[in-house]
Amino acid sequence: MIAPYNCVVVANGSFPQTTLPLRLLHEASVVIACDGSVEALDKAGITPAAIVGDLDSIPSRFREHYADRIHIVEDQEINDLTKSIRFAYRTGQQEVLILGATGLREDHTLGNISLLMDYAPLFHRVEILSDYGIFTPVRQTTTLASEPGTQVSLFSLAPFGTISTTGLRWPIRNRQLTKWWQGTLNEATGNDFTITLSPDAQIIVYRTL
Repeated sequence: MIAPYNCVVVANGSFPQTTLPLRLLHEASVVIACDGSVEALDKAGITPAAIVGDLDSIPSRFREHYADRIHIVEDQEINDLTKSIRFAYRTGQQEVLILGATGLREDHTLGNISLLMDYAPLFHRVEILSDYGIFTPVRQTTTLASEPGTQVSLFSLAPFGTISTTGLRWPIRNRQLTKWWQGTLNEATGNDFTITLSPDAQIIVYRTL
């Protein structure tokens, strides 16, 4: 379901444990570490191409070992994930997969998922993958791959926009989703489904693996 990504950004949440995210991580040509995630990458035998952040959570031994690839960004108005994503954009990456953005602190998880919509205009493709599913930002009418029985949840970040769906067990027809729960716990009926959006709608789609 998920095509390989050239660039993977690893946040400092739950490090992936399952086969798919680990495979995509090891296959990536460019791995960017968000500050403290460098420790988990080191344990996995992966050397990041860059380490980005304010360095408030990176052990001192890695500061010395990776001194040639550390990029300090002290801006406290944005988190280390956004700093790393902006670094990926500045260095010409067009497709970025984010790992380690969920788990551990729930406030970080919610914030990171919502930031996907800010990242979407920067890249041809950007998604968050966990051990359980994948989050995809959708800003226009889009068809996404699935399998029969794939669990699907839709989260609206622009509640005044309207959405419709085809290919889901419980169709949504020209509806505004004004609460996060309203588009959750649906199910794909075939090998793809389509989300039709009004111009002012913004949806983050979650699909189980």
